[in-house]
Amino acid sequence: MGNHVTKSKGKACSAIVGGWVSSVRKRPGRPSEKKEFNIVSIVHQAQPVDLLRVDGVTVRFGGITALDKVSFVVPAGNIVGLIGPNGAGKTTLFNCLSRLYTFDEGRIFFEGRPLVNTPAHGIASLGIGRTFQNLALFRTMTVRQNIMLGGHCRTRSGFFANALRLPGVRREEDELEAHADRLVTLLDLSSVADTRVMDLPFGTQKRVELGRALASQPKLLLLDEPAGGLNHEEVGVLMALLREVRERLKLTMLLVEHHMNLVMRVSDKVVALDFGRIIADGTPAEVQGNAEVIRAYLGAESVGSEFSAGTAAPVTHHAGAAH
Repeated sequence: MGNHVTKSKGKACSAIVGGWVSSVRKRPGRPSEKKEFNIVSIVHQAQPVDLLRVDGVTVRFGGITALDKVSFVVPAGNIVGLIGPNGAGKTTLFNCLSRLYTFDEGRIFFEGRPLVNTPAHGIASLGIGRTFQNLALFRTMTVRQNIMLGGHCRTRSGFFANALRLPGVRREEDELEAHADRLVTLLDLSSVADTRVMDLPFGTQKRVELGRALASQPKLLLLDEPAGGLNHEEVGVLMALLREVRERLKLTMLLVEHHMNLVMRVSDKVVALDFGRIIADGTPAEVQGNAEVIRAYLGAESVGSEFSAGTAAPVTHHAGAAH
């Protein structure tokens, strides 16, 4: 009996998502309107001073300690850069924040509430959005359709409402499409809104993924190497875009990136990791001149020299460590 109910629920959930995706595919595209971008439809309540607090988080994979008592805060409204050589534990930390990994020790608080009991599928609804190092877009769907899918966590209609195509379902889809169109305009994607993602250059696809993350209307946006694979001109565009998105949408961002010029110029605060430990936490200028950061990136013989926020940080690998 229990197994039968579980399987039925699974089929019902699949039918909901499948039907919704199908309806998005069939809907005719409409031209994006060139109008001023309005703030997201859901007005976020007043945020605490520290939107995110990581307190003594430790993660172990067998005999390897990927994160070792990591503690820092992300103030509301700030862009915080998270840097460190390859294998320092940055992506492991992101996976803990997304609840994809379970940490062995410590606590993580979002808006003052612990994240430990929040499942991975509840993170978007809670107000945390994320992009990934490797693009995971629906390649045969259009730009607008991909962005609309990002807002699915904000819908409330259930299986029967979608199966019967009740008026509330159509109303939700209209709201999603209108919100997607506003994001298309903000991200300068209007000219390709009805183009399949697979037909777009890599840099444009990166903006589509950003749009899909923004469609969930997050309060905290986790950006995992957004400049990866971009050329110099595209990085400049991304830098301006992140600032504009932060100001227009009143977002808080946590940014993992190897491109030092981007991190140091766009961040209000920078946290540096090495071998799973925090080695620096402060303003970009403070972290840039920190001896431990210089040693981690440039080697012990370089301590005493100035760490320049040039085009990109040296790619240093830590054998056996997690990203």
